[in-house]
Amino acid sequence: MAKPLLCFYLVKILILGCGQVGSTIASTLAMTPNNDITVIDVDDSALGKLKAKLDIQTVQGNAASPVTLQQAGAPDADLILAVTRSDETNMVACRMANVLFNTPGRIARVRRSEYLEFTTEHDEYPSSLDLFDITESISPEQLVTEQIVNLLKHTSALQVLSFADDKARMVVIRAQKGGLLVGNPLGDIHNHLPEQVDCQICAIYRNNRLIVPTPSTVLIEGDEVFILVPTEHTDTIMRELRPNAQRTRRVMIAGGGNIGYRVAKQLESRFDIKIIEFNHKRAEWLAENLNNALVLKGSATDEGLLDSEYIDEIDVFCALTNDDEDNIMSGMLAKNLGAKRVMAIVNRSSYVDLLEGNAIDIVISPHLITIGSILAHVRLGDVVAVHALRRGASEAIEVVIHGDKHTSKMVGRTPDEIKLPNGCYFAAVVRGDEVIMAHHDVILADGDHIIFFVARRRVVQELEKLVQVKLGFFG
Repeated sequence: MAKPLLCFYLVKILILGCGQVGSTIASTLAMTPNNDITVIDVDDSALGKLKAKLDIQTVQGNAASPVTLQQAGAPDADLILAVTRSDETNMVACRMANVLFNTPGRIARVRRSEYLEFTTEHDEYPSSLDLFDITESISPEQLVTEQIVNLLKHTSALQVLSFADDKARMVVIRAQKGGLLVGNPLGDIHNHLPEQVDCQICAIYRNNRLIVPTPSTVLIEGDEVFILVPTEHTDTIMRELRPNAQRTRRVMIAGGGNIGYRVAKQLESRFDIKIIEFNHKRAEWLAENLNNALVLKGSATDEGLLDSEYIDEIDVFCALTNDDEDNIMSGMLAKNLGAKRVMAIVNRSSYVDLLEGNAIDIVISPHLITIGSILAHVRLGDVVAVHALRRGASEAIEVVIHGDKHTSKMVGRTPDEIKLPNGCYFAAVVRGDEVIMAHHDVILADGDHIIFFVARRRVVQELEKLVQVKLGFFG
């Protein structure tokens, strides 16, 4: 379904919250000349630093105050992005924006599960989000949980991203000696794939330098490979890049908060899970609400506890607390004590490059995951999904194209006939239930989902213009 007209003519955007998510979104949206950005926050110092870097307006004040919203230009705003640290502030701001100022688009970041999941036995009662007139909600905890669950199901991957209702996945893998394709030209991949299995190698990064794949490109150990596959063939394709990994059976989770609990709940019937929680009452609650997972009361940085629970036999250690330092320390300790693979949630972007691939195998950034989800709602054109790659420097984007050969620059043409911006590449087409790798003879049709790999985020604006439909299509 196409987005409303609002998304084609975004001009005035209010961003509520100047934290890491709000400031990154402001930086991204300010790159588009037609966007008039105003950021609201209580922290005047943070606003000053952001304004010094960007051509934006700032307003100091409570984002849920009608006076502050009016001062920031809410009566003329096309979209409000409520991404403060407070769920309640975000929700009230959306309600105010609709009732007092009739703002068309109202997106809120909502963390707490009770707001997202609460239902009553009376169907006629609105949900919590409907009650506050939120047009779209972003749940960081839910997004991070989905990412971790996908990574635990495919433990050799650095990232696993879903597209088109999970009909296709982009898998990011570090090539390893023993993979069938490692040391061979990419064109050889079909020599040992089943006839019905296809894939698209979108990009290779070697020593942090982008290599655009060709059939003659030889894959070497250590390459970071971005590969798009039909979901059902994910494991088959992964064997091309890494030797068969031992099946994950034992998982230890540090932190029994919302994310730790959700991951354990989803996977406790599949893996042997131990979950460590420091708070006594929370540990008791976890024990009552988990069926198969073993709940341990203690600290994940306690070497004695990890030793006594056979950390050297753990296949994957997941550090999922709310504290970056605890996650880093427990992850490094677990790796040092013999855990085979370690992943950790780290919020501070400055830590990510220092950690990933060293003592910690996978660093999960909630901010980058959240930002990608928000961008899917505010990009021009019918954008379904945006996933940040390589710490936000690159993106994978799923769009739906509309129109015909006269109203669209893509419909009725093959990929070879379309001049994409430099650094932007076709990955695949999803048409109904069929996943078609973006080979040269595919004629694109109205309603196709197109997945792009964008190596340089600054060219996204050019891609948006290419995807848009000429005026008159939406009547």
